[in-house]
Amino acid sequence: MKAIRLHELGGPENLVYEDAPDPDPGSGEVIVRVRAAALNRRDVFVTRGMYPGAKQDALPVTLGSDGSGEVVSRGEGAGGPAEGTEVVINPALFWGDDPAVPGKEYRILGLPDEGTFAQFVKVPGDHVFPKPSHLSHEEAAALPLAALTAYRALVTRGRVQEGETVLIPGAGGGVATFLVQIASALGAKVFVTSSSDEKIEKARELGAEGGINYNADNWSKELKSLTGGVDLSVDTVGGEVFDVLLSLAKPGSRIVSIGATAGPAEKLILPKIFVRPGHLDILGTAMGTSEEFGAMLDLYAEHGLRPVVNETFPLEEATAAMGLMEEGSGVGKIVLDVPA
Repeated sequence: MKAIRLHELGGPENLVYEDAPDPDPGSGEVIVRVRAAALNRRDVFVTRGMYPGAKQDALPVTLGSDGSGEVVSRGEGAGGPAEGTEVVINPALFWGDDPAVPGKEYRILGLPDEGTFAQFVKVPGDHVFPKPSHLSHEEAAALPLAALTAYRALVTRGRVQEGETVLIPGAGGGVATFLVQIASALGAKVFVTSSSDEKIEKARELGAEGGINYNADNWSKELKSLTGGVDLSVDTVGGEVFDVLLSLAKPGSRIVSIGATAGPAEKLILPKIFVRPGHLDILGTAMGTSEEFGAMLDLYAEHGLRPVVNETFPLEEATAAMGLMEEGSGVGKIVLDVPA
């Protein structure tokens, strides 16, 4: 089979499009013929050795966590959909028995396990789910890692309720786009921030009430006036934005942290958590359980939601696709089309 493999750390330019052995299913495993795979920043971080476990002695490895295709073979005792079923892959492997936190065996597909940037991938049978029928393979491949993280952040950890005001900083990124879609579908009033007016307008198309460009003077005051205060913020940005989220929070509200693309919150004013506005819940999360993955797919099917695909590249152009991701231009997920 053809695959995108990493043999040496140093960045996406070290990725190689090459022949790799076809996988064989072991006990409880299935083989998925991958039709489309999607990128995550995790993939870029792995190539640069900036992700836990991304060391030279872990290579070579096929990257990729997100994928959609069909089941082509099954190992002994494998659960999940039958051969021929079009499926989406849940990349959160071996979460464990405690839904609150992952167990010791937990890991994400694409390191150390061989990932989805290939014509075939081997996964546990209970980690493939029927593809929502209204989605193409490209759209379905965009869902797994980012949409699962967004669903758990909003529903399980954030306890979002209909009619609540939800703030999503950094509109335009893959996870942020899913946050807007899911929160809007659940009846929340969603607001966003971005450095791009175009990305704010795209968030409106996905269901947001409005947003503020954070390049404007006094943008945080404008946001407070626009929202009237926030019940739930889900933060992928970190940095100085996190302190702004504390100032916008209503007493007793929640902030869920799922990323820090702007780095650590160096000027965090701790009394805002317990004094004014105070009584805040500060929560962290990433990925989610198989039950949450299934619930996320059901939500997309029930509401007819479609992931936003920024651009699609042929599998052999994975390096160029990662370059676009690092540029941060456009809205939504970047997808790889896997050849037959």
